[in-house]
Amino acid sequence: MSLMIKTRDSGGVTIIDLQGRLVLGDECNQLREQVKTLLAANQKKIVLNLAEVSFIDSAGVGTLVASFTSAKAQEGEMKMANLTKKFKETLQITRLLTVFEVYESEAEAVASFQ
Repeated sequence: MSLMIKTRDSGGVTIIDLQGRLVLGDECNQLREQVKTLLAANQKKIVLNLAEVSFIDSAGVGTLVASFTSAKAQEGEMKMANLTKKFKETLQITRLLTVFEVYESEAEAVASFQ
């Protein structure tokens, strides 16, 4: 299953709903381009909803780091919500949990921008 990306707005915060696998190839490129497009359109408050992501490989993690870095460089913010238990453990092991702002729910992530 490839990666499906949908974006929507919630009170000035852009939510990117991801569904499927975030892996090396078109999937990572899709996400990178989506974030780039949002930043270019001056949409600098971004929440990644990862509830429906079934698998993330090392390239996917790298894409998340690159997207986060791009957002920061353009004075934006990117936060994550609804991480699976396994992905949260991966971020803990790699110490990336201290880099990303991670929230249990989408509502909490959106509220954190206020």
